[in-house]
Amino acid sequence: MKDLKQRGSLAFERVTKRYGKSVAVDDISFSIEPKTLVTLLGPSGCGKTTTLRMIAGLERVDEGRIRIGGRDVTELSAAERDVSMVFQSYALFPHMSVAENVAYGLTVARQPKMQARERALDALTLVGLADLSERSPSELSGGQQQRVAVARALVLEPEVLLLDEPLSNLDARMRTRVRDEIRDLQLKLGLTAVYVTHDQEEALAISDQIVVMNRKKIAQQGSPREIFEAPADEFVADFIGNANLVDGEIRSTDGKIANCLISGAAVDLPYSGKRTGAVRIALRPEAIGLQVADRDTSLIGEVSRATYLGREMQYTIQSELGELFVVCHRLDQIFPRGAQVGLQLKAHGAAIVGARA
Repeated sequence: MKDLKQRGSLAFERVTKRYGKSVAVDDISFSIEPKTLVTLLGPSGCGKTTTLRMIAGLERVDEGRIRIGGRDVTELSAAERDVSMVFQSYALFPHMSVAENVAYGLTVARQPKMQARERALDALTLVGLADLSERSPSELSGGQQQRVAVARALVLEPEVLLLDEPLSNLDARMRTRVRDEIRDLQLKLGLTAVYVTHDQEEALAISDQIVVMNRKKIAQQGSPREIFEAPADEFVADFIGNANLVDGEIRSTDGKIANCLISGAAVDLPYSGKRTGAVRIALRPEAIGLQVADRDTSLIGEVSRATYLGREMQYTIQSELGELFVVCHRLDQIFPRGAQVGLQLKAHGAAIVGARA
């Protein structure tokens, strides 16, 4: 019998997956609490989709254990696991109506036809498509087709909902809308969901927890704010938010705050370590302020590129720190290419990410 308190929980215990001599996922461990949405985030080839497919039972585990709801499912087939998957390609049957697509899993499970249809219509109501139940998938927009795919997964009432880059085929505006709809549904229904994406903004917007993967391993797991504001290393800092990685020096620390020197400019940064000396520091594009350079400016740069994007300016700055990417939301003062600017380093948006080699 399942432990209802653990229903929807998920745990990987030192899981490894190989394809021949090639390692696809390397000794990873993490856990997911029930009723939370966790994103597996990382660049192409990092192992995130393979990890999702192992949860679904579509890939076998070579080493380690997977537990869903406290139950060891490592050796169980996909059909024996209480999970549903939303695929990147939607995978809708073109010869079936929307309602028939949603009811398909119930029909395969030999549910009575009328009962399967009623449950399918309930699921379509959840995603706001009940009035389109008799249309074919080809008559729907991309966003509507994605919602049908979500309804088809939800109708099975899974213990864990899996989503494999579900928005990648949508345009930017529709991505935001469907993303928010998926998050609202997950919260409303109290689902446990695992969501794969390579889009950092998407992960920050939708997640309770983010598992950042790199080179087949887990680089960091934490809340969106923890990942963004306290990256574990240079890879996480750069992948989440296009950080500028610069050299700095810790002059002193009280265990919580480190007084740092960055090319002559002093800044206090959060710090949990105890060492002092040479370090690498991540500066978010928003953590660098620009002003007109004058004789009192300690850190000066030159604008090599200025891009107007309506709500913000994006600058590329050449400086003694190296090339810096800067985002400025002040539009009342725009610096043209070739302008000399003073650089102000802000504590918010800066983080120490490791020792300097």
